[in-house]
Amino acid sequence: MLQKSKKVQQVLIYVLFLNLAVAFAKIIYGNLTSTLSMIADGYHSLFDGVSNIIGLAGSFIASRPPDSDHPYGHQKYETVASIFIALLLIFVGVEIFRDALNRFLVQSTPKVTDVSYLVMLGTMCINYLVTRYEHKQGVSLRSQVLIADSMHTRSDIYVSLSVIVSLTAINLGFPMMDPLVALVIAFLIFKAGYGIVKESSRSLLDMSRIEEKEICDLVMGIEGVKGCHKIRTRGSIGDIKVDMHLLVRSDMPLEDAHIITHMVSKKLKGEYKDISDVVIHLEPSSQQPQGSNSKKTS
Repeated sequence: MLQKSKKVQQVLIYVLFLNLAVAFAKIIYGNLTSTLSMIADGYHSLFDGVSNIIGLAGSFIASRPPDSDHPYGHQKYETVASIFIALLLIFVGVEIFRDALNRFLVQSTPKVTDVSYLVMLGTMCINYLVTRYEHKQGVSLRSQVLIADSMHTRSDIYVSLSVIVSLTAINLGFPMMDPLVALVIAFLIFKAGYGIVKESSRSLLDMSRIEEKEICDLVMGIEGVKGCHKIRTRGSIGDIKVDMHLLVRSDMPLEDAHIITHMVSKKLKGEYKDISDVVIHLEPSSQQPQGSNSKKTS
């Protein structure tokens, strides 16, 4: 866990510096040319950097080992960090939405130059590379905060494309496209924030992570298992916990039954990379309860 946390933190530090460079380039040149959509995109990128810092804090706390107050570990701190990232996104979206409405009331024509296009195209390429790298590392390390942060950064690519459309429209004599595009950017930011909250809530609300039938079908292939029921799963990416009841022969020696539980745990962890803990309750097969979630061999 500690080694994984260090790798996650290293990725976030790399991404932080790149996001800050991209953000300041957009904000500075956007202010010089009074281009609202570019400024909005710049602040979006700046909050990418803030989300990296929150991710670093969440990852650091999540790497702590279990203790008396947190017997199941600190993994949910990473989920909480993801929620904070989403809230920052939504806050930025509100600010951009407000600025766009003000531009409709106080109309002005931004100045568009060739450098404007170069800034947007250059930063968009950087965002693309950052998103690919961060998401790949998030999947590899099974890190919820990296995947959430890569979704945040990915929205920058679409935002940058919208800004380029806005710059082109201004050049063609349609300056009001600038605040309109800013409104589109705000919507994309809201959408990204909602997606992160939706995924993170699955962990915080202990929603089921794996279908019961999938697990039972897999377990029934192990010799000595006569049935399984009351299968529950919860947790987040890289930290799914499984709780289940396993039926074995009523006359089976305890030592043999214990070996079967180890085989089941090993099988599940081998099949599902995200499973970190399996708790198995043994029952004699003759006492299997009837119900829709039970399964028994003849």
